Amino acid sequence: MSTPFSLLMPVYRGDDATHFAKAFTSSVGDQTARPAQVVLVQDGPVGDDLAAAIDRVVAESPVPVTRHVIDENVGLARALEAGLGRCEHEIVARMDADDISLPERFARQLPVIEGGVDLVGTGMFEFLDDGGAIVARRTPRTGHDEISRYARFHDPFSHPTVMYRRAAVERAGGYQPLGLMEDYWLFARMIHAGASVENLAEPLVMYRVGAGAYARRGGRAQWRSELELQRALRRIRFTSRWEYLRNVTVRGAYRFVPERVRKVAYRRLIAGGGSTD
Repeated sequence: MSTPFSLLMPVYRGDDATHFAKAFTSSVGDQTARPAQVVLVQDGPVGDDLAAAIDRVVAESPVPVTRHVIDENVGLARALEAGLGRCEHEIVARMDADDISLPERFARQLPVIEGGVDLVGTGMFEFLDDGGAIVARRTPRTGHDEISRYARFHDPFSHPTVMYRRAAVERAGGYQPLGLMEDYWLFARMIHAGASVENLAEPLVMYRVGAGAYARRGGRAQWRSELELQRALRRIRFTSRWEYLRNVTVRGAYRFVPERVRKVAYRRLIAGGGSTD
């Protein structure tokens, strides 16, 4: 039998009830290799529709669900850190509340973890919020050395696709708030701490791209988060001084270009992955 693992999934008031239900079902009931436990973290109060959807999927789940409710919204990093502490298994898979896992996702990732890797992500299909049409395929970099090199400028993993060893996350200091880039900050620290990492090029997650997705990646708030991230990476010496200057210049400028330019630049230069088809 495969090694048991936990599924860690946060939900908050901004999530759509229908999207959440699809994300949950695709990552639990539809999987050929199901998690042994789901940890569902509710980050603050939610509306009636989402609350009803949460109650329904918990009641109907084919695997046990640990539901952890945080009274006030604390943000993604703190919610995930709280949820990680409630995972019963050493291997943990992540999922967001608005994406879709393809049926073979965990069956493909689990053997990689069982083979000794600490963190494994996958490729993704981007699909439109309104109708479900696939608009892009993200193919990540593969191989530990290439991922480590690539991570000095890009987030080499797409957070909703990852599966990892809880001990490797804890050795790196766990989830820590850092503007809007807590996932990149965690993965960089894991690599820096010696974690063995890999990506599957195969797209195993459907990533929802809604209206305004690229607009939200620009502006002063994103710029401040970017600068905070680059300073943090430099502080732990994950990046060199030259890499820091390059990143601040290139990634920082990306936050202020027009949205149509940002869309192309994000897919080609910034997104966690190597190429987009």
